[in-house]
Parts: sequence; structure tokens; C-alpha cells
Amino acid sequence: MYAVIEQGGKQYKVKQGDVIKIELADVASDAKKIEIDKVLLVGEGKTAKIGTPYVEGAKVTGKFADTATDSIVKGRKLYPTHFKRRKASKRRIGHRQKYMEVTIEKIKA
Repeated sequence: MYAVIEQGGKQYKVKQGDVIKIELADVASDAKKIEIDKVLLVGEGKTAKIGTPYVEGAKVTGKFADTATDSIVKGRKLYPTHFKRRKASKRRIGHRQKYMEVTIEKIKA
């Protein structure tokens, strides 16, 4: 069974045991688990339930590696560049996004 969840403006297709990187969520720093109730689809094949927009009573439970602050990881470094066709009009900026690493424990339909 799999589920499609919404977290941080993005959608993720998850199964039990998957490790995903989600946007930083507003959880306590010593939290061990996170419950996501914005489930768009749950099930598989003909038994799948599709929400309008969310499935009633469906939850996905995930756990952090140790605590919420320990599960924060950094993504790869990006270098957006602004360029105009004039002399010395280039600008290069570095950006590195932070994510939370979550292991999916249980999908409740």
C-alpha cells in the first residue's frame, strides 16, 4: 500500500519504510515522530481512496532518526546566477536548502 501526502507545498509518494526528505516542519526540537494528515490518496489499484482534497481519517506516521533537530540535513549547494549583457553585470549567489529526513512508519487509511 502507498500514499500520496502533501507537506510543505510539495507532494510525495510514500510506502512503509521509505526515507524521504521533507521541507522543514514546525515541530518541537525533541520530537521523535511526525503525523501527516494531509493525505491525498491512499491504497493501491482498485481499492485506492482519493480525497477531495484530502482523505478523511487517513494519516501517515513518520519517525525522525533520533530527534527532530538531529534529522535536519542539508541539500546540495545551488548557484543561481543573474546575468545582463553589460560590462561587469554578473552576480552569483550560493544557496543550500535544509530538509528533515523522515522514515515512514505507518500508513493508516
